Amino acid sequence: MSLLPTVDPRERLKVAGLRVTQPRVAVLHALAAQPHVDADALATAVRAELGAVSTQAVYDVLHALTDARLVRRIEPAGSPARYELRVGDNHHHVVCRSCGAIADVDCAVGQRPCLDASDHHGFVIDEAEVTYWGVCPTCAESTRTPLNEER
Repeated sequence: MSLLPTVDPRERLKVAGLRVTQPRVAVLHALAAQPHVDADALATAVRAELGAVSTQAVYDVLHALTDARLVRRIEPAGSPARYELRVGDNHHHVVCRSCGAIADVDCAVGQRPCLDASDHHGFVIDEAEVTYWGVCPTCAESTRTPLNEER
């Protein structure tokens, strides 16, 4: 079951059976404000809210929240792990090759072809990760030149 990011972080922690702590609440606040962020950026945001918090404490919180399925960890190739609150569905991501921006992409509509592997090798498949790569609108606009537009 996926709890929406708009649900109070304290309530999300209680429903998941986790203790409500300031660092956990601060991490959930930071992820609601800035999805697809790495642990270092989360640590900076948590420190801005709480003051002194170690990076290791943020990693510990992320581990607990990921284990409780309140947070999803994604690892685009060539990038540090990123975290988001959107859990409980089989969505995918699109990543900008230029700036690293990440956006959610819903799974294909209709049948779920991404879960029907050509050979499952005996595995019971319950999730698929698809990463689309390209250039975001901002980077595409900044690289557009009059010569490129004439083509």
